[in-house]
Amino acid sequence: MSREAASKIRAMIVDDENLARQVLREYLSAHPEVEIVAECANGFEAVKNAADLRPDLIFLDIQMPKLDGFEVLELIGPGPAVVFVTAYDVHAIRAFEVHAVDYLLKPVSAERFEAALAHAKERLDGKSAPAAPGAYELAAAARPPAQFLDRIPVRDGANVFIIPVARLDYVEAQDDYVALASQGAKHLKQQTIASLEASLDPSRFLRIHRSYIVNLERVAKIEPYGKDSHVAVLSGGAKLPVSRAGYQRLREFLDR
Repeated sequence: MSREAASKIRAMIVDDENLARQVLREYLSAHPEVEIVAECANGFEAVKNAADLRPDLIFLDIQMPKLDGFEVLELIGPGPAVVFVTAYDVHAIRAFEVHAVDYLLKPVSAERFEAALAHAKERLDGKSAPAAPGAYELAAAARPPAQFLDRIPVRDGANVFIIPVARLDYVEAQDDYVALASQGAKHLKQQTIASLEASLDPSRFLRIHRSYIVNLERVAKIEPYGKDSHVAVLSGGAKLPVSRAGYQRLREFLDR
């Protein structure tokens, strides 16, 4: 690889609209120091290409079908600088102003694009500090109040699974990961149980133990287990430990 190629910024454009990708491509054509390594029309392509190509910079649309920008960000994880692209999401804009490299409002003007690219270059050169919050905190900040997750994206190698929250049986903490139990299978996701708990509807999901969150619709009964301890028996047969505080909360729900 030549010295010039090695010093180039490797960029990826992610947007489901061809015209939007074309606009960004034209703006970037004026910057020979930036190499477009991939253009992606959906979030699945973005996750795969980010893993394979490891871009330095991503222009990431927010409103996309299948996987939105926040879900892509979660699955990609930390690493590339990200400039978000959005048409109208004021909640996202509030989060971007605090946490992100920059954001672009559609339709994207050349002047605003140049400013965002300059900010991204500063980040990549180490002249500005990276955002402290992670993808989960960013997504939570951008989510409208009282709006909870209705699906959870999980990456397994090159594959991406979408787990509808309604099909989630329970969540188990495993160090810095959570195991999502759904329809007889478990999927590992790198996320803390506390951050996931904050994103789930508390009227449907309950923290019954420091390591377990349960879908209340799956709880068939509570059984004693040794002295002063209990287990929750789910409709599928799984048995989950219940702490004293969790037992009290669970009893309150079941006695309604």
